[in-house]
Amino acid sequence: MARWRGPDNAEVTFDDLVESFRYASSRGQGKTASDSRARRSWDDLILPDDRKRQLLEICACFRNTSLVYGQWGFDPDSSGGKGLNLLFVGSSGTGKTMAAELIACSLDLDLHRIDLSNIVSKYVGETEKNLEAIFRRAQEANRILLFDEADALFGKRAEIRDSHDRYANLEVSYLLQKMEEYQGIAILNTNLRNNLDDAFLRRLHFVVEFPFPDEEQRLLIWRRVFPAEAPLQSDIDLAFMARQFRLAGGNIKNIALAAAFLAAYDGNSIEVKHLTRATRREYQKMGKLLTEQEFGPYFEMAMA
Repeated sequence: MARWRGPDNAEVTFDDLVESFRYASSRGQGKTASDSRARRSWDDLILPDDRKRQLLEICACFRNTSLVYGQWGFDPDSSGGKGLNLLFVGSSGTGKTMAAELIACSLDLDLHRIDLSNIVSKYVGETEKNLEAIFRRAQEANRILLFDEADALFGKRAEIRDSHDRYANLEVSYLLQKMEEYQGIAILNTNLRNNLDDAFLRRLHFVVEFPFPDEEQRLLIWRRVFPAEAPLQSDIDLAFMARQFRLAGGNIKNIALAAAFLAAYDGNSIEVKHLTRATRREYQKMGKLLTEQEFGPYFEMAMA
C-alpha cells in the first residue's frame, strides 16, 4: 500500500497497517453480515444533545478499556469480557444504524452488520450455532457487531404459542452470553423497549434511546439531506415540510433521493413539485393516507 502511493512516499504508516489488518481479517465472514464504513460525520446525526454525548461517551469508554481494566484494576470477573454491550432503541429511521457507523469510524474499526432475522432458525439449536460462528469470526476480525432486526428474538419472548417458542428465552440468553464474552463492541437494534425486562437491561453497558425527531430536528434533517451539489431551487419551503410531515430521518432521506431522480428525469433542478410527489410516494409506501390538510396548497401538485 505504501508503494502504491509512489516511490517518493513509500514509508509504511500506521494507517497502512490498519488497512492491512482489515484486509487480512475480511475473509470468511459468511453471508449473514455486511461490512460498512461511515461516509458522514457526527454533525449529520440529528439527536438531542444528551443522546449524542452518550454516544461519544461510548467511544471514550472503549478507548480507555486497557487503562480502567488494566492499570486501575477493574478487571471483569471470569465470566465476562472487556468489551461493551449496547442496546439502541428507537423506531425505524431515527438514526440507530448511522450512530453505529459513526462509532465504528471514530474508533477506526469496521462495522459488521448482521440481520438477526436471517440468523434465527426454527430448528432447535441452529440459532445458537449461527451466533457462535458469527462471534468466533468477529473475534478474529476485531470488528464492531451490529445486530439489526433484534426484534426477531425479542418479539418471540413476548408471546409463546407452541413448543418451539419456549426456546426463545434460551436463544436470547445465549446471545447475551456471547456478547458478554466478546472483547469488542456488540450492538443490538430494537424498537421493542417495553418487552425488555430489568434483568436483561442490567447485562448491558449502555442503552441509548433514539427519539422520533420533533419539528426543529426534522428541519435540520431536511436542510442537511440535500448535498451541496444538488440543484435545489431556493423557493422550496423546507420549514413547511418539517412542520406538516411527521417523518423520521430515514423517510426524509428517501423523499429527497426520490425527488432528485424525478428532477433528473424531467431534466430540471429539484422543484417543489418533485418534493411533493416524492412525499406522496413515500406515504404510499408507508401505507399512510394522503390528506389535503397535510399537503396544504401543494395537494393538487402532489396528486398530479
